[in-house]
Amino acid sequence: MSRPRKSTTFPFGAVSRWMAGLATSLLARSLNLAEPLLHVTGSLVVAQVTEIEIRAARSLRPARLRRQLLAWFR
Repeated sequence: MSRPRKSTTFPFGAVSRWMAGLATSLLARSLNLAEPLLHVTGSLVVAQVTEIEIRAARSLRPARLRRQLLAWFR
């Protein structure tokens, strides 16, 4: 029975966590913000964009769009 060879490459999860940390550090430094403040600001932006998308989706209801389309072609 042979022993499994030890891999010399990093697992994808470790590399991706390291890259995310590096990107966060570089962005925080370039914006002159503390990293925790950058995380909070990012969360706020995501929440606002999500709310805008939800409002836009509500205004594009299929029945309402159909009525408007039919009214335009009458």
